[in-house]
Amino acid sequence: MKVLVVGGGGREHALCWKLRQSPLLTELYCAPGNPGIAALADRVPVAAEEVQRLADFAEELKIDLTVVGPELPLTLGIADELANRGLAVFGPTQRAAEIEGSKVFAKQFMERHGIPTAPSEIVHDAAAARAAAGRFGYPVVLKADGLAAGKGVLIVQDAAEHEQAVHSLFEERQFGASADRVLVEAFLPGEEVSFMALCDGEHVLPLATARDYKRIGDGDTGPNTGGMGAHSPSGGLSKEVGASVVDTILHPVVAGLAAEGRPFVGVLYAGLMLTAEGPKVLEFNARFGDPEAQAILLRLEDDLLPILAAGAAGRFEARRLSFRREVAACVVLASPGYPGRPIQGEPIRGLDRAAALPGVEIFHAGTAVDAAGELVSAGGRVLSVCAVDPDLGGALRKAYAAVAEIDWPGKVYRHDIGRQLLDRTPLDAGD
Repeated sequence: MKVLVVGGGGREHALCWKLRQSPLLTELYCAPGNPGIAALADRVPVAAEEVQRLADFAEELKIDLTVVGPELPLTLGIADELANRGLAVFGPTQRAAEIEGSKVFAKQFMERHGIPTAPSEIVHDAAAARAAAGRFGYPVVLKADGLAAGKGVLIVQDAAEHEQAVHSLFEERQFGASADRVLVEAFLPGEEVSFMALCDGEHVLPLATARDYKRIGDGDTGPNTGGMGAHSPSGGLSKEVGASVVDTILHPVVAGLAAEGRPFVGVLYAGLMLTAEGPKVLEFNARFGDPEAQAILLRLEDDLLPILAAGAAGRFEARRLSFRREVAACVVLASPGYPGRPIQGEPIRGLDRAAALPGVEIFHAGTAVDAAGELVSAGGRVLSVCAVDPDLGGALRKAYAAVAEIDWPGKVYRHDIGRQLLDRTPLDAGD
C-alpha cells in the first residue's frame, strides 16, 4: 500500500515509525515531515494546511491511504476533499472534526447527549467572563473556543490571575479569533488522563491509556503547552473505569455524531478528569494526542496499517487491540521561550548516542537541517525522547538518561514526568 502521512511533528514521526513496520507498506510519504521522518519516509514539501495541494499529490500518486496527524487540516476539510476524489483517508470530516475545532460546539454536544462534563457558560467579552467567574468561584477555567495549539486553556486561581487571563483573551487577543467566544468552566478537581480510540464511524477500538503533562514547569507550574511529556499506561485509570469510559462516553459520542450527520472516522481523543463522581470530559480532540501517541504507539503490538485502512473503509475487522506489557515514557525537549516565542536555530548534537541507549526511541518534532548540514531547533517542541521498560521507573530512567546525552544547552524540559506515580503500586500495563 502507498501511504501518505500528513504532518511534521513528533506524533507524525511516531506514526511513520509504526507504519514502516507493516509488511503491507510499499511506499511511505510524509508532508511536510521533518529530518527524523526523512529516514523512514519520502518527504513531500507541502504544508499540512495546504489541503488542495495535498489532495492533488495523493490523487496524482494514487495514494491508497492518507493518515492525517494534526487538527488544522482536519478542521479545514482535508478528509472531505480526499473523499470527494475517491481517496481513502483515516481522519474525520470537517463537520465531525468540529468536536475539537469548537469547544463551544463540543460542550453543547455533550449537553445534548448526556456526556458527563463540567458546568460552563459561554461569554463574548471581559465583563461576562468576570460575572461567570463570580458565579463559579475560583479556581476557574477559561477556554478559547477555537484551535489554539493546545495552549488556549487558562486555569486561574484567583481574581488577579483572572484579570490577566481576561486581558490576554479579550484585549491582547493572544488567541485571535479563537477567543471570539470563550467557555468559562467550573474547575474539576481530580486526576487527568487521556483516553483515545480508533473509530470507523460506528465502532470504537480503545487504545491503551496515557497521561500527558501540559504545564511547562515542574510541579505543574507555568502556562499550558501542547504537552511536555507522557507515559502509557496512565496509572490512574482502572480497567473497570476504562470500560465505563467506553460505554458512557466514547460510544455515546460516536453514536451522537452519527445521529447528527457527522459520522466520525479517525482518532477520538477524550481528555478526562477522574473526579469523585466519576470520569468527566475536559475536552475532545479529533486526532492522536501529542506526545501521548508516541508512548502508545511504542506499546502497540498490532500492525497499524490494516487497522487504519479498515477504519477508513468504515469496517473494523478487529474488535480489540494488543499492547505490550511494558510501560512507555516520553520526555519532550522544547526550545527556550516556549510556549511563548521560542528561540530557534540552536545546534543539537548527540542524538545518535542518545538513541543507541537500550529501549530508547527519539522522535523529531521541531527540527531542521541548516545550511552547514547541522541539525538545529526549528520550533517550540523539538524532540520527544521516549523509552520502554517493564516499569515506569525504568522507562523514565532510560528516557532521562537519553536526555542527558543530547548536547543542546538551551533545551527546556520537565524533570518530574511520572514522579508522583513512582511511589504507588507499579503500573498495570494491561490498562
